Amino acid sequence: MFSQLLDQYLSILALERGYSSKTIEAYASDLNDFLSFVEGQGLSSPEEVKTPHVLLYLAHLRRRGFSAETVARKLSALRGFFRYLALEHGLSENPLALIESPKLSRKLPVVLSPEEVEKILEAPDTSTPIGLRDKAMLELLYASGLRVSELVGLKMYELNLDVGWVRVKGKGDKERLVPIGEVAQETLRAYLREGRPKLLGKRLDEPHLFLNRRGKPLSRQRFWQIIKSYAVRAGLDPREITPHVLRHSFATHLLERGADLRTVQMMLGHASLATTQIYTHVQAETLRRVHQKYHPRG
Repeated sequence: MFSQLLDQYLSILALERGYSSKTIEAYASDLNDFLSFVEGQGLSSPEEVKTPHVLLYLAHLRRRGFSAETVARKLSALRGFFRYLALEHGLSENPLALIESPKLSRKLPVVLSPEEVEKILEAPDTSTPIGLRDKAMLELLYASGLRVSELVGLKMYELNLDVGWVRVKGKGDKERLVPIGEVAQETLRAYLREGRPKLLGKRLDEPHLFLNRRGKPLSRQRFWQIIKSYAVRAGLDPREITPHVLRHSFATHLLERGADLRTVQMMLGHASLATTQIYTHVQAETLRRVHQKYHPRG
């Protein structure tokens, strides 16, 4: 019964709420982990799950060494599932009603200085098709603040260099238009002119913009490796550099130069302004460090 209800819930997340396949996989993993645990406790239906069972599960997670962030994520998935059971299947008692999520420390995103970004952007060897591709990807990432999944998922028809826009399909299949600057446009033109045709080979019908050596779409995992290799070449710590760091830097540098928060929210594709507001905390932290370093009484 548990697994059947879970399958129904995941279908609703996919079909009605438009969650991506990766998000559905994450929900399925978290919820199946809980179901395996309660079935091990001899429970076979949601009605049998009570608050003490959830508390036992949380203790089980702590013994397995999960971080507070992971526990909070798993609890969030469980809350959604049991809320669905209450609304759609008449579950009489929500076992998570009195359980609080663990307190999370607020980590500020890693943000590079404009000079550090420049070092990474200048690292690719643009005399090769691969270097042209990498240069175009890095420039576009910093110019637009795309998520890495959005970047590698871009199709040729979603890029319009005549007007300097890219159409992006973000979380929940929501589309947005993001402007791209002249430098990124020029590197993209160079890639389309001299790089992509050589990578494409005979796969003339391949719609993806960024390709690997075999003419197939570049994967998220491969781009992670690529950006870390350029971090090393730029003399930066590769452990600190991810595609998301360029997204963070894009947003922070815009705000530092006077962009308004709502506009940055639209470009990032954040559903809530509160998510974007963390970049104002980054600005404040940067100002504090500068004051401490340079003020006579800092």
